[in-house]
Amino acid sequence: MASLDVKDAAGKKTGSVTLDDAVFGIEPNGPVLHQVVTAQLAARRAGTQSTKTRAEVRGGGAKPWKQKGTGRARQGSIRSPQWRGGGVALGPKPRSYAQKTPKKMVKLALRSALSDRAAEGKVAVVDWGFDAPKTKDGIAALEKLGLEGKVLVVLGDEDRNVALSFRNLAGRVQLIKASELNAYDVLVNDWIVFTEGTLPTAEAPKADTATEAPAEEAPATQAPAKKTPAKKAAAKDEAPADEPEPAADTDEAADDSGAEEEGD
Repeated sequence: MASLDVKDAAGKKTGSVTLDDAVFGIEPNGPVLHQVVTAQLAARRAGTQSTKTRAEVRGGGAKPWKQKGTGRARQGSIRSPQWRGGGVALGPKPRSYAQKTPKKMVKLALRSALSDRAAEGKVAVVDWGFDAPKTKDGIAALEKLGLEGKVLVVLGDEDRNVALSFRNLAGRVQLIKASELNAYDVLVNDWIVFTEGTLPTAEAPKADTATEAPAEEAPATQAPAKKTPAKKAAAKDEAPADEPEPAADTDEAADDSGAEEEGD
């Protein structure tokens, strides 16, 4: 892994960071870069151009002249494409130019662009430390850091003073959030400037849940589940066979005892 110095706005070294080879050290994939950048530029097109066909142009309802006998070519409408003021044949209509690009290709294109800039030594990590937003401080920082040409400054959520210091330098500095970093903006700028918080790294691989055995847990005491009405009905139907029969009614028992006494 390559190491890179961390500098402050005055150009002094304050530390060092390690660039992830999975992001900054791969071989750039040219075909993927071309496809992703082409798709990104195509998605920016508005696609609102529109022309009217002969069915949409006003007028032309009557036949200009009769079909035969005039010596002229037969015509059915003055709004046909060959007429002045007529409709446009096969003209453009509103459409979307967006292209579907797999997420893996988008990520590979970004890593290829960052690796290309890192190979040229055009990646910097800066601890800006601006106490207040001042364009003058932003210009001075660019000169002291030796950042020439177009500079892409990658910002975090807490870099408000940095954004306000560079926002008036639109012709030289482009500001972008770390979550919006893309291959096209990396390629059109000469320098890519990160902070330690916005420096991209490869994602940690997820554990394979299929091969890992679940951890043993102590059996927890659970409350007995409540019986639903359907379960209660099924329990009544499946009463155990060895249950004692219910005792006879008290009235019938009394009649039997009275009969026995009369017999005696």
